Amino acid sequence: MKLGLALGYWGAGPPPGTVEKVDAAEDLGFDSMWTAEAYGSDAFTPLSWLGSRTTRMRLGTSVAQMSARTPTATAMAAMTLDHLSGGRMVLGIGASGPQVVEGWYGQPYPKPLARTREYVGILRDTIAREKVVSGGPHHPIPYPGGTGLGKPLRSTLHPYRTDLPILLAAEGPKNVALAAEIADGWQPLFYAPRHDAHYRASLDAGFAARGGRPGGFEVVCMVQVVLDDDVEAAADRLRPFLALYIGGMGAKGANFHYEVFARMGYEDECARIQELYLGGDKQAAATAVPTSMVEQVALVGPAAKIAEELPVFRDSLITTMVVDGSPEHLRAVRELVDG
Repeated sequence: MKLGLALGYWGAGPPPGTVEKVDAAEDLGFDSMWTAEAYGSDAFTPLSWLGSRTTRMRLGTSVAQMSARTPTATAMAAMTLDHLSGGRMVLGIGASGPQVVEGWYGQPYPKPLARTREYVGILRDTIAREKVVSGGPHHPIPYPGGTGLGKPLRSTLHPYRTDLPILLAAEGPKNVALAAEIADGWQPLFYAPRHDAHYRASLDAGFAARGGRPGGFEVVCMVQVVLDDDVEAAADRLRPFLALYIGGMGAKGANFHYEVFARMGYEDECARIQELYLGGDKQAAATAVPTSMVEQVALVGPAAKIAEELPVFRDSLITTMVVDGSPEHLRAVRELVDG
């Protein structure tokens, strides 16, 4: 199992200490670093700026939102960064959710699976330097109507690699199957290795539709690691984060993160967390997150406890475990993973 560095997206401004974390991860032999975006900082700019400090780590987006850019624009950014980094770019993309897609990007959200399939097809053609033609309906190229002057174009930039990896962020069963069918890897969120039978079934269905599992298929997953002699204190640091996603990241009846934990058997707990969060009591929502729920998706507590639980993650579907923290914390995680 490889290690990756999570850089996420910014809050009100650039987070302090990021440069030191990137330098430490490179020195510690981390395989990759990953940036994200929501509706503030973008994924590609910090990745290229900070990636210029590295010579070995792969540079990944986790994730670039599809609605933020046309597929050809996303391909342009990925191909450019692949050249600048000497072939270290990994393009992770995702559909995001209706609140961001419609409320921030002003794009329609319905039919995310069909949009994703079309989007990835255009990415592949662009990166392969084919003339880009798409019948739509989500991203018709050339644009129908208009001036009538549009014609199929081929990238002027020759790709550094035509097989630049494309990973798909997915949580629902059909989207996970789609990742296995059309992508080079899957980026889960809140992956619980002890409750992954439905994920394995979805991946198998996607690989069957593809004609078999391709070599090198990746599963890149963020895993929170909190070292503390007190397990409850360690879990307390993650409860607000889980409450935010379960309770507030999406509307009632349209929250994919909620559904992930409900499938683990925490449906009653999720309902309570969401009720409290949407009711405005975020503190109570966080308190309602049970420690057992935290421990399904994270490693929390003393180093000895984490060392005992690490094999569950190491023997899971995960190929790259993405972690965050200070340089000292990254070093401790490196030592734990190395045994």
